Amino acid sequence: MSFRVDVWEGGRIALFSLHSNRLRTVLTTVGIGVGVCTLLAIVGIIQGINQSFADQLAGIGANTLQISKFPWTMQGNWWEYRNRKDLTPALVEPIRQASEHVIAVAPFYFDRGEGRWLDRKMNAVTLVGTTPEYGTVSSFNVESGRFLTEADVESRTPVAVIGAEMVRTLFTGVNPLGQRIYLDDKPFRVVGTLEAKGSILGENQDIVVLVPYTTFLGYYGKRRSPNIAVALDSPDNILDAQDQLTAVLRRERGTPPGIPDDFAINRPEQLANIYAQLTGALYGAATGVGLITLLVGGIGIMNIMLVSVRERTREIGVRRALGARKRTIILQFLMEASSVSALGGTLGTLAGLGLAYTVSLITPLAASVQPLTVVLGVGFAAMVGLLFGIWPAARAANLDPVEALRHD
Repeated sequence: MSFRVDVWEGGRIALFSLHSNRLRTVLTTVGIGVGVCTLLAIVGIIQGINQSFADQLAGIGANTLQISKFPWTMQGNWWEYRNRKDLTPALVEPIRQASEHVIAVAPFYFDRGEGRWLDRKMNAVTLVGTTPEYGTVSSFNVESGRFLTEADVESRTPVAVIGAEMVRTLFTGVNPLGQRIYLDDKPFRVVGTLEAKGSILGENQDIVVLVPYTTFLGYYGKRRSPNIAVALDSPDNILDAQDQLTAVLRRERGTPPGIPDDFAINRPEQLANIYAQLTGALYGAATGVGLITLLVGGIGIMNIMLVSVRERTREIGVRRALGARKRTIILQFLMEASSVSALGGTLGTLAGLGLAYTVSLITPLAASVQPLTVVLGVGFAAMVGLLFGIWPAARAANLDPVEALRHD
């Protein structure tokens, strides 16, 4: 019961003191609010970027492998990878038979060029030469018309399936099916359009043209090494399938025992590891800046509370002479410090959310703040007030009542 009375009285006196020194309260609140705002904005942007990366990585497919001449993470001399023997579409069937977990295999070549229909043009169009199974391994869905067929591949038909952004840019108000487009002045007939897919790792998947790989090689030359995308039945089987594919590829490419693999089997999780390595130090530094800002706000609270103790020394002496316990004095000053911090934390949280949202609107950076982060932001601000208020509160409680009463 006495503790509740102490809390009630301490809270009432703390609020009265804060109201009596409004300018000091505002300045202290702003100090801690700036710290929380900075920290929360940084955390919000970091969480948004992480979520955006996770979403884009999921777009690649957690159950896919990509076999290529070059690894996604190069370790060693670039020329060693460059001098490797090229992959070929002939590897598709051995790969398909290599593991019971394989459900689709598609070789693909790619290039960039200009897309044109009549007088409308698009630059930096991604041209992909592939097979019908590419839709499965890359999660491309047809919106209208049809996808590539085996007949298109076998007959080297100059047909194309185009992305949603190309439809919007080149064929505004026009049905693209059956139209003839030119890719680097090479003619293709549009037989299908793709559903919008958005960007993955900064690459717009909707500015794309899919054509039979045989037609691609006829137009762009055969001295190219394809990538081979492999879709599996489950992400849980990815390591087993990788081991099985490695054995088959070494056999098919004639790699002698004891010689390192002359190909790379890339997994989406490798991109996640690269991302973590590249951004870990940056995120640590950014969070450190926010914490330092909050620390400065905490020091400001301590300074203001020490001034408050000095100004109210006589008041403290009177209360101690009338029987107030040390616990009551400590609670009063701790509640005063934590109240200012919590208020500053709340305002700083709102400002931080607004700042993170504004950054996401005017820059490519995403922002996503979890509800738990908001609660932790306010709670952490209150904890800063408590921690930095302990010394002033203890100093106030340990004042000698007789000396305090003599203070002017």
